[in-house]
Amino acid sequence: MTTSQKLSFDVQLSDHARTAAEREAVLASPGFGKAFTDHMVSIDYTEGTGWHDARLTPYGPLTLDPATSVFHYAQELFEGLKAYRHANGSIVTFRPYANAARFNQSCLRMAMPELPEDTFVEALELLVQADRDWVPTTEGHSLYLRPFIIATQVGLGVNYPSENYRFMVIASPAASYFSGGVKPVSVWLSTEYTRAAPGGTGAAKCGGNYAGAFVAQREAVAQGCDQVVWLDSHEHRYVEEMGGMNLFFVYGDRLLTPALTGTLLPGITRESILTLAGDLGLKAEEGRLSIEEWQAGCESGELTEVFACGTAAVVTPVGSVKGADRAWTVGDGTPGPVTMRIRDELVGIQYGTRPDPHSWIHKIS
Repeated sequence: MTTSQKLSFDVQLSDHARTAAEREAVLASPGFGKAFTDHMVSIDYTEGTGWHDARLTPYGPLTLDPATSVFHYAQELFEGLKAYRHANGSIVTFRPYANAARFNQSCLRMAMPELPEDTFVEALELLVQADRDWVPTTEGHSLYLRPFIIATQVGLGVNYPSENYRFMVIASPAASYFSGGVKPVSVWLSTEYTRAAPGGTGAAKCGGNYAGAFVAQREAVAQGCDQVVWLDSHEHRYVEEMGGMNLFFVYGDRLLTPALTGTLLPGITRESILTLAGDLGLKAEEGRLSIEEWQAGCESGELTEVFACGTAAVVTPVGSVKGADRAWTVGDGTPGPVTMRIRDELVGIQYGTRPDPHSWIHKIS
């Protein structure tokens, strides 16, 4: 159930935070998800009581019983978004309430308690404010925020979902996804494995979806490709998404993205691009595309560009496609003008160098 009580956060600042020199050494080459800031946020949930014990504490290990439910039945999920430092020194996030809404939709699917959206955003704000010095000043870098929730009830019963949960937020400085410029990726069409089926958890951002994807991603790499493309579970013909990113197909001034049918993730970046397309004079629609149509469109020149989108890389051009019985190049294999125009516009909004007509930027400090 959703609780609406206003939570008061207890704040305990770390007495062993990294020094400025130690922090700058990390920020010089942060990679992605390798180093973490000095603090974390936690909120507990108990059935019948609701959310309680909201706190910001020093970053550190968790102590959990070996029989904790999340270890055995994978009742957990997460979100991902970023904090950006603008040229004037202010720190912002991009559409955090959209992440909060999607988080709660995932919670409903996973039989977990919803978290009030204002509390979700307040938790992000509190952590970023405490660790504001970890928000990079380097162009293209950002502070990645990882809110997540786990089932914490102790016991191995499988008849009902957990009655206890913990929501947490941690943060990690992140470098630009592309070092040395935007690079097209090669993709592998997975016809042996399925990411999600109708009625499954494809639209929920739960870890099980990613764990089940590792074997296909490993197959893609073995085939000389960067990423896997998932197809529909029934025929393995219709395109759904790429790894953890949504896909867009460019036909001149028209964009097509696979429709949300409950089997793919409703990306925040995806939704933003559908809106931005109109601002840029492009037509955007949701629909269905088979791999045969993808290949034929590229070979005829009608389909000019393909790109993937998500929080980590924002917009990633797709340069080539490979499957068990086929292979082709998208356009001339380089990033296309529509792809780069959309990417530049979106990144510009996030970093404050372009107007924000839809009020997507949420100022933290």
